[in-house]
Order: sequence, then structure tokens, then C-alpha cells
Amino acid sequence: MSVEELKSFLMNKGVEAKVFMFNEDTKTVERAAKKLGVERERVIKSMVLVDERGVPILAIITGDKNVDLEKVAKVCKVESVKIARPRAVKNITGYEAGAVPPVGHKKAIKTIIDPKVMVFSKVYGGGGEINALLEINPADILKLNNARIEKISTD
Repeated sequence: MSVEELKSFLMNKGVEAKVFMFNEDTKTVERAAKKLGVERERVIKSMVLVDERGVPILAIITGDKNVDLEKVAKVCKVESVKIARPRAVKNITGYEAGAVPPVGHKKAIKTIIDPKVMVFSKVYGGGGEINALLEINPADILKLNNARIEKISTD
């Protein structure tokens, strides 16, 4: 999938969002925050995980935290979860690892959003390509993904 497909998805859903394109990659929270001139906590990570049966889960957390795999497993009522391999990320979402947007994936994915993400009116996540970032209201992420809000980040 591409930035244009992401933009089209958002437009079709009536969501106000912006995609910023850069000359260099913005795959890390640090690079993204620096390029945008925002704090790390305003940059979100859209982490593709899989449970022991291979069922995908999207965990969305703020850039200043890490995902707690045990908390995610508990919330999802599964034995364990692990970070998906890059090939699986591409197959599940349609996007490369490091460019995964929080919405607009190839297939619907069970999504869990850490409550800290929801305190902001705008957050910045993957924009569909490694040099693109998406500005979006977290309430739109919640609605578009039919997500749950649960504490899944490290303390």
C-alpha cells in the first residue's frame, strides 16, 4: 500500500489528517520528533504483534514508552504475544515495518491503544512510507479501528 492509498482511505472516511513527507526516513521516534519539532510522546508507535496462534494485534503507544508484551497478552486473553517479523508486518498491514500507519491497513486488525495516546488532540505516526508521517486525532484512530483503550505500555 502507499501514502496515496492512505490519504484516499482517510478522505473516504471523512477524517481530517495530514501526511508530511521528508527527504530522509523517519522510522525512529527520535527522527520523527526531530523532523516535526515535537516531543517524543506525541509520536506514536504502531506495533504489529502476533499471538501464539499467529493472530495479529496492533498495539499503539506513545513514543516515549515501550510496549509491554505481557500486558498485551493479558488484555487479549492469550498465552503470549511477540513482535511480528517485517515480512508478516507487510502481509498483515500492507505497509513496511517502520512505516505502518495507525489506520488504513490491508485487513482489519484487533487494535489496542494505550490511554496516554488519547490525552493528545493530535499525534504523529507512520505515514505509509519510511519518509512519511501522519498527523491524526487519536479519537479517529479509536473509531476507525474499533479499538480498545487499555494500559499496554511500560511504566
